[in-house]
Amino acid sequence: MGRGASAKDRLLDAAARLFYADGIAATGIDAITAEAGVAKQSLYNNFASKDELMLAYIERRHAEWLDLYRGRLAAAESARAAVLAVFDAYLDHARAGYDHGFRGCGLLNAAAELPVGAPGRDAVRAHKQHVEEILREHLVTAGCPEPAETAEHLAFLLEGATSRAGLDGNEACIRRARDLAETIMARW
Repeated sequence: MGRGASAKDRLLDAAARLFYADGIAATGIDAITAEAGVAKQSLYNNFASKDELMLAYIERRHAEWLDLYRGRLAAAESARAAVLAVFDAYLDHARAGYDHGFRGCGLLNAAAELPVGAPGRDAVRAHKQHVEEILREHLVTAGCPEPAETAEHLAFLLEGATSRAGLDGNEACIRRARDLAETIMARW
């Protein structure tokens, strides 16, 4: 966002870049405000705490993924293609231009830094459950004989592939997971 963006948007954009590149714990308030080009008080005028800013970051990442998914879903011509749209949205996220390269799922990276029971972990869990539910709905429509179990398997496949892709710094594992999802669906 440019200079015309609100301080809140600039803070959230800066936090998103820094949290993804460096991690939440390693990113201080001073770094966020400097990156955003705003005074420190602007952060506290818009967010009660760094934790609130982190939750806004998690919510925004989920909304960004949903937008990518909806774009892919609009082009899907079948329920099976809709399942693959979920994988394609993850691929789109992996292909986004990150300052320091692709590091895997920003939400899982954030959750890994948070203690059990933290609101941020709950928000990440809700996102992952939402993705699995999307898969299940498409599998039901596609006539999958075991949609809940298959959705869980595909979600595990997708998340594992995304984690590995983050380690490798590229999307190849997610592409392979998409191919495996296609193979799984071809069996029924």
